[in-house]
Amino acid sequence: MADFKLYCFAESGNAYKAALMLELCRLDWEQVFVDFFNGETRAEPYRKTVNEMGEAPVLVHDGKTLTQSGVILDYLSSLTRKFGPKSEDEGREIWRWVLFDNHKLTANLATLRYLIQFAKTGETPVTEFLRGRCVNALKIVDGHLMQNHFMLGKRATVADLSMCGYLFYGEELTVPLDPYTNVLNWLDRIRALPGWKHPYDLMQRAYPPKKA
Repeated sequence: MADFKLYCFAESGNAYKAALMLELCRLDWEQVFVDFFNGETRAEPYRKTVNEMGEAPVLVHDGKTLTQSGVILDYLSSLTRKFGPKSEDEGREIWRWVLFDNHKLTANLATLRYLIQFAKTGETPVTEFLRGRCVNALKIVDGHLMQNHFMLGKRATVADLSMCGYLFYGEELTVPLDPYTNVLNWLDRIRALPGWKHPYDLMQRAYPPKKA
């Protein structure tokens, strides 16, 4: 039995953040597949026994159950002493970017991708609005990376692992990354980290949903 269990599915960039951290830290972990597109996270059993918020990822370790990707990254960083801050100021800077990611980058990229790629809504005023928000966030990140190899300078931290979560899904994002040269170079540096894997190589896919 693995030391860590991660409730996840490959299409989730938030789950990828946690899975990638586990992999980069060379921890003994296993996937507990979440059948998201058939409604598992919305069902009462999941909410009662796994996560009352009805979300993935969920990390189970040493009697603890942790939810929210930022919390999971922070926990694993504290446990392994990897990809974390070296000072209180660095800790605050990491959380500054994790919160920016959660509110401005991941939030918009994930919702836009879901609507276009999975819900098949086509282009609507909502997707147009979300794409504009994605572009604005990417411009901020690209500008920051003009002077930095990683979000905190010369070394990768959980800020990078949080912010890159959805950016490895390529054309599924429907937001071209080509204009953001610094972001692309940063993603190459993350790919070069020992143990890096693409989300579809780390976890089982849930889409298209299998019929019951």
